[in-house]
Amino acid sequence: MARLSKKQKEARAKVDSNSLYSIADASSLVKDVTTTKFDASVDMAIRLGLDPKKANQMVRGVVTLPHGTGKTLRVLALVTPDKEAEAKEAGADYIGLDEYLQKIKDGWTDVDVIVTMPSVMGKLGPLGRVLGPRGLMPNPKTGTVTMDIKKAVSDVKGGKIDFKVDKNGIIHASVGKVSFESKKIEENANELLMTIHKLKPTTIKGTYIKSVSMSSTMSPGIGIETKMA
Repeated sequence: MARLSKKQKEARAKVDSNSLYSIADASSLVKDVTTTKFDASVDMAIRLGLDPKKANQMVRGVVTLPHGTGKTLRVLALVTPDKEAEAKEAGADYIGLDEYLQKIKDGWTDVDVIVTMPSVMGKLGPLGRVLGPRGLMPNPKTGTVTMDIKKAVSDVKGGKIDFKVDKNGIIHASVGKVSFESKKIEENANELLMTIHKLKPTTIKGTYIKSVSMSSTMSPGIGIETKMA
């Protein structure tokens, strides 16, 4: 294990690993224990009491964070010519169709989100092995396959994120940057947790949200009380 720097040791000393904090306290503490020189992301890990291998226990959804993530997302709009102006107006970074399909086929994936139209999805099928592992495949459930391209691009640019439980039963999501006021981190975190609560599958018996932690890049994890305020 890599040796901890003096600052990292000091940061770890401020977090009581045996305690659970309120979201408000964690949102302040995460700013205090971040030692990076850059504006680190604030991330949450939510462990759910479910079996993600079961189709009826897959938790996936979208949430619009009230204060965004602080990240500038690069959006590719794979659209027919009649939708290009709409995508441009909404602020898409890359707009086109066949030329970008070819670029992706050749291994280019230098974007964060892809939005497209139902009629184009057939062309994306063969590119699943490139896009799937990177989480870039558009999906109607997350609003990235739609005829309303303008809304899809605007939502992504405005702080809408999608999330899904991984094979270990954990949801990872970013809720801001350490430069955010702690109140904004808190409100983003609450919005994410409320959305996950609403998506609880009816087949789950017992504890749904088992544990929640908040951390920034390189910071220690901060345990959060799992009962909702």
